[in-house]
Order: sequence, then structure tokens, then C-alpha cells
Amino acid sequence: MMLLNIVLMVFWGLLLLCVVVVIHEGGHFLAARAQGIRVTEFFLGLPCRWRISRTSKRYGTRYGVTVLLFGGYNQICGLAGEAPKDTKPVLLALMARGRATPEELAEDVGCTPEEALNALITLSDWASVEPFYDPEKGEKPNQKTYPEAFQTVERDAQLYTRFDRASDFSLPGASEAGVARPVEDGDAFFEREKKATYLGDGLIGRLVMLLAGVTVNIVFGILIVTLALMIQGITVTQNVSVIGEVDEGGLAEAAGLEPGDEITAVAGTPVSTWTGLHDALQDALHTGADFEISYVRDGAQERAIVPAQGANATAIGITAPTEQVRLGFVDAVAYTFTYLGMVAQMIMQLFSPAHVAEVVQNSTSVVGITVMAGEAAAQGFVPYALIAASVSISLGFVNLLPIPPLDGGKVLVEIIQAIIRRPLPEKALLAFNYVGIALFMLLFIVLLQQDIFRYVLGG
Repeated sequence: MMLLNIVLMVFWGLLLLCVVVVIHEGGHFLAARAQGIRVTEFFLGLPCRWRISRTSKRYGTRYGVTVLLFGGYNQICGLAGEAPKDTKPVLLALMARGRATPEELAEDVGCTPEEALNALITLSDWASVEPFYDPEKGEKPNQKTYPEAFQTVERDAQLYTRFDRASDFSLPGASEAGVARPVEDGDAFFEREKKATYLGDGLIGRLVMLLAGVTVNIVFGILIVTLALMIQGITVTQNVSVIGEVDEGGLAEAAGLEPGDEITAVAGTPVSTWTGLHDALQDALHTGADFEISYVRDGAQERAIVPAQGANATAIGITAPTEQVRLGFVDAVAYTFTYLGMVAQMIMQLFSPAHVAEVVQNSTSVVGITVMAGEAAAQGFVPYALIAASVSISLGFVNLLPIPPLDGGKVLVEIIQAIIRRPLPEKALLAFNYVGIALFMLLFIVLLQQDIFRYVLGG
């Protein structure tokens, strides 16, 4: 039974993470496709050679799942950075040949084989060309090095690829990969190829793509929370002087009080609300002496004596009754945005040295999410959906942090480059990325260790 519970907990945790990640990456994917940007891969799971996939015949995108299910990614063309200076002539030379080695293209263009190879790598990232893995030479697509040659990709009569929205392979004139397609207007063709990539898009378009994942995560969370508040409602404490629950071993239990008893007076002070009951109990407890409680049970007036516990006693061990209240649409949305504000405020406290430790202590890793997902699933669909919404909203706000590899870090780089009107030096970008990844990994390790002690070792 223990093993089954663990398996179910892991299942519900993975399912939750998969849903949230697919939603996030789906936002990036849809934003890119809406702007005509090529997306070659959409995978659930971290990049890995062990994967299952299927390629869309209409759009060319490969969809699939890897064995590393703790994430997901889109392969949006043009994210690799600025194009080398020889990119255009190398592309046009390969279009004229159909298939060639970097050495052959270097001779055509008048550059070094290394420069030609760098250009081909960039063009492969654009999905403008592709590596040619020759089985006769023992080359395989999953090998660690690039093959000896590169080739043209499938193109329709208008030279659009499968990844382009304007492509139409039903018309005559289409060509398969590796076929020469000389280009008359090289400048226009190259600009069109670049325009179909992240690199060729403007600042607004890039920011839309980067922020789309965060946006859909937060919108998804808002919808789920709002619907849950309207369908299931929230637990509200009733302001009546009726006992909801009696704590085991408390003073109330010793005095014989039970859930459902309506308290009418405490030490001679009449009460009719929970607020008045609380105040009267505090006054009676602070005297340090026995006191009498009058209450109604099954329509009969009863009395009980609460034994003295000294002036330091603060409670007799009872809780107020509660009820589920369904909210209307306006109230549900208002409550949801209040919750959003609380999450955003907590995330922002990561930048406050005085609150960092508190925020980290109240945060969780994939282990904690898995445990909470399993517990929520056991309670029903709505609690599970609310956990998913909470994780989705938190993921959205965390991704806004200006730290690579998070979306917020990429947004910061784009804004800086727009201000200085030139790309940041490669060394500066690498340093920024290394620092960000180091901080991200440190936080991940701390949260993981914290959750292992909290949930696995019982610390």
C-alpha cells in the first residue's frame, strides 16, 4: 500500500508539472507561430536523445516527449544569437549546390572553412538548411559532431519551407531536401529567411514571444481559481457563538463541551457572536480562576465549569464553525487578483535581503509539488486543480525574474540591447548567463534539500 501511494503521488505530481509546462511552452509556441516565426520542435521534457516524437506534415514541427519530464522546450528558430557575416553568401552558395561541405562553400564564398561552418550552424538553427548525415560514412543524427556536409531543406515552388505558414506543397515546383534551388534575388530571399526567425523579428515581437509563456501560465491560473471559487466556493468562518470543533485534551473537552453547543454566556457575560465569545473567554482565562460557561444543547440550557489553568492560559480548545460560500463572478475575480498580488509580493521579496530566507523557506521544489499534488488529488478534482493553478501562477511570476535562463533574464537582455542599440558582447552575455544559471541551480539545490528533509526524512 505504501508503494502504491508513492507511485500515485509521483504520477499526480508529474501530470501536474507536465500540464503546467505544456501550457507555458504552448504560449511561446503560439506567439511564435502567430508572428510567422519558425518552430522546429515542441517537446515535453528536457532535451534528451531518448524521446518519442512525430513530425507534423503541415507545419514541419516535431512534437514529442523525452524521458526527462521535469520541463519542456520549444526550438524557436533564431534564438542562437547574431548571424556571422558570411551567413548570406553561404546560404546562397548552398542553395546553388544543393549539398556541400563547409570546405566547398568556403571556396565558393571566399572565407575560411571555420567561418563557413559557423554560418551553416546558424542557418541550421534558422531551418534554412540542414545537416546531411550520410549513413555510408557512419553518420547519425544523434552524433555529437556535425556531419561532413550540409544540404538544402524541403521547399515549395515559392521557396518556402514546411515551417512557413505561407508554404503550399500541393502545387507543382516543390523540391526535396538536398536539391539545388538557385536564387535570383539573393538579398530579398535572405531577408525573408531571416524574417522567419526570432533574430529577424522586432523588439515588440521578441518580447511578445518571451512573455507569452508567463502570460498563459498566469491566465490559466486565474481561470482555474476563479472557476473553483464560483463552483466550490471558499471556507468562511461563521460569526456565531456555536462550537465548530473541540480540540482533544483541551479545557473545553474537560468541561464536557461538544461541537454544536451554542454558548450563551461566559462567566456571566452574555455572548451571541464568535468575536464576543473570544473576547469573553480571554477575560475569563486571564483571571486564572474557574469560570462557568452557559450553553444550549439540543434545545436545553446547560452549564459547564472550565477548570482554572492560571493567568497565562490563552485558549480552551474550540474552533468556530465554518461554511462553504460560492462567490459570484465579480467577487471571484477580485479574490483571485488579491491572491495574485500576494504571490507577486512574495516573489519580489527575493530581492529584499531581509526576506530572502523567509521566502525560500516557504517555497518548494518538484518534491514538494509532487507531495502536494498527490494529497490534493486524493481530496478530489477541485483541490487538485487549485494546486495546479497555484503552481502555474507561481511559475509565471518566477519566470519574470531577470535571471537567465528564465524568460525575465532574456527580456532584460532584449531591453538593454534596445537601449544601447547594439547586441551585447558575447563575453558579457556568457558571464550573465553563467551567473544566472549558478543562482538558479543554487536555489534549486537548496529547495530540493529542504523538501527532502521536510517530506522524505520527516525533518
